[in-house]
Amino acid sequence: MVPNDCKPDLKHVKKVYSCDLTTLVKAHNTKRPMVVDMCIREIESRGLNSEGLYRISGFTDLIEDAKMAFDRDGEKADISVNAYEDINIITGALKLYFRELPIPLITYDAYPKFLESAKAVDPDTQLEALHEALKLLPPAHCETLRYLMAHLKRVTLHEKDNLMNAENLGIVFGPTLMRAPELDAMAALNDIRYQRLVVEMLIKNEDILF
Repeated sequence: MVPNDCKPDLKHVKKVYSCDLTTLVKAHNTKRPMVVDMCIREIESRGLNSEGLYRISGFTDLIEDAKMAFDRDGEKADISVNAYEDINIITGALKLYFRELPIPLITYDAYPKFLESAKAVDPDTQLEALHEALKLLPPAHCETLRYLMAHLKRVTLHEKDNLMNAENLGIVFGPTLMRAPELDAMAALNDIRYQRLVVEMLIKNEDILF
């Protein structure tokens, strides 16, 4: 009964955070969640040289405040330097957006394939496996991941100022973009280093992979 290109009604999609990514982009008719575009634009306009970018945490109350602004005002939310002087508030709001997704950016379905790519020893095999894994992502997830990785690559180009290379960003973003589908705590703990590697490889090879 439900058409394939079922489009959610915007008046029912009340929030930006904690809303399924595909539902959000369909409701707003955008390629990616506007919160991702807006935060990345803001970070690239004034934060690329900020030391410890993404690693340093912003003040939690202000991050919550930015989240509420997005939930309330959508693309009209003010995240400019006048509203949030500290760029770590904006990076914090972006990381929180990914952490609160009901289905992670790297989906549960694709998770095993991504992990498998990180466990491969040979670089060519790794890339091949990553390429296959990306095909398992829903279009909106893949597009958002592509956009984010291109941004993180640009962050690494300013490493001499911000001290953030692909490895450091992998440590920050691995558990933010990937969550183990199984509830076994020990296995999930074991996965962390591979999650880190997946993000590191995606950043380093974003030009080839996407």
